[in-house]
Amino acid sequence: MKEKEIREQFQQYFSNGFCLAAAPGRVNLIGEHTDYNQGFVLPGAIDRRIYVGLKASADSSLKVSAPDMGESFSFAADHRQPVPGWPTYLIGMLHMMLQEKKLTGGLDIVIRGDVPVGAGMSSSAALCAATGLALNEFFGLGFSRLEIALAAQQTEHRFAGVKTGIMDQFASLFGRRGQLIRLDCRSMDYEYLPFHFPGMGLLLLNTMVSHSLASSEYNLRRQQCEEGVAFLRQFDPKVESLRDVSIPVLESHRASLDPVVYKRCRFVLEENQRLLDACTALRTEDPHEFGKQMWASHLGLSQDYEVSCPESDFLVGHLKNSDGVLGARQMGGGFGGCIIALVEEEKREAVTSGVSGKYREQFNKDPSTYIMTIEDGAEILVTV
Repeated sequence: MKEKEIREQFQQYFSNGFCLAAAPGRVNLIGEHTDYNQGFVLPGAIDRRIYVGLKASADSSLKVSAPDMGESFSFAADHRQPVPGWPTYLIGMLHMMLQEKKLTGGLDIVIRGDVPVGAGMSSSAALCAATGLALNEFFGLGFSRLEIALAAQQTEHRFAGVKTGIMDQFASLFGRRGQLIRLDCRSMDYEYLPFHFPGMGLLLLNTMVSHSLASSEYNLRRQQCEEGVAFLRQFDPKVESLRDVSIPVLESHRASLDPVVYKRCRFVLEENQRLLDACTALRTEDPHEFGKQMWASHLGLSQDYEVSCPESDFLVGHLKNSDGVLGARQMGGGFGGCIIALVEEEKREAVTSGVSGKYREQFNKDPSTYIMTIEDGAEILVTV
């Protein structure tokens, strides 16, 4: 979406006295299901955004409009309970950010955007980040960006019923153009690493299998990791999360652990190491090593964490045999969504055409494809 046109359209919606914020979706290059285990992640904000504009209204209602989807909703101004569908994220952010501040009137809210829903690019985190940033600016709440990210995470937990980590919200709010974020999800320490592989780019292929992170399987994976932590804590009270466990320690207890719990824990420990190795590859500008870690990540996601699906495995398998692809893996929570691939730019078109044709033959549908660039995070565009 062209930002100039977006500003003009919101000006037409509200005319004056409004605030407009934008927040991007994200890609995560490597480090999946590690965030809620207090591990490392490596996301970057992307060039697709959710736009949230809001203005005070005289009546006592929340009027929400999403022109791109042809949807509109209305709630009482003091409504603070979960609702079906995506509006629950708006209600959740209002609850999390306005707990001490009562609305004297209502709000008119307009949502636009081009972050694909259900593709693993964190459209919900982008919606929460944009809403939080707009509320913070409009009401002068004084929240830091980290506090907005934490409010967005709690909205996922309490209003959407998904026990996500902090990665998606953090990436949307802290993204920086051309750089990935190596985030320590325990300490919240982070550093920016340039994504600089000359002649290489990021290609996303959407399986068109829409996943729902609120599914029982996602929360079950978190529960299984917690079971592993509880078991290992019996032998070392310092174990608070899988971050405190080494692979040799895990292996020493393998015979006593539930086999499925063991596999889940092993994946997380190995994925953290893959991420650290991938960061070294970024620093040394070694795309082949980076791609090697991506292939290994997908294998772990498919076989050990078991969050892949036939469509994802099919795409990754064909990409591995495609000239010009250095690495690929499933991205996001799993059970569908997008495959992210590191591809030579001059061969990208041939790769896309070849893999899409094979996918069509196998599943009788075309995978949507996206060329992604790493861009800046959330920002206020208009406040008048």
